[in-house]
Amino acid sequence: MTKLIFDAEDAIVGRLGSVVAKELLRGNEVVIVNAEKAIISGAKEVTVEKIKKLRKKGGSSQKGPTVSKIPEMLLKRMIRGMLPWDRPKGRAAYRRLKCLEGNAMKGKKLNHPLPAEYITIKDISKLL
Repeated sequence: MTKLIFDAEDAIVGRLGSVVAKELLRGNEVVIVNAEKAIISGAKEVTVEKIKKLRKKGGSSQKGPTVSKIPEMLLKRMIRGMLPWDRPKGRAAYRRLKCLEGNAMKGKKLNHPLPAEYITIKDISKLL
């Protein structure tokens, strides 16, 4: 079992999540640093509305997902959606994932161009 460190600064959440999910399913431990600086491509208003709608589903009186406002927990929840959560191997893989706020250590960066429109997870957390 290897411990991998990924830097989420200016990384698109979907691309970062797919790489991380594969590594978790292979049995590696993954630590993501700078989780609040990861970005979601697309129009800011549409992205925020989707997450607000998802947050309204959850709660004490209704059944549905509970989505955190904390940036690193929001990123962790997004990556959970890329794992086979209904199987034991998916739950075991999720336990090997750690998301950290800030630059505690140096990590591997994913190289790709930034989209024209995007919003960071930190900005989404502020708007929730």
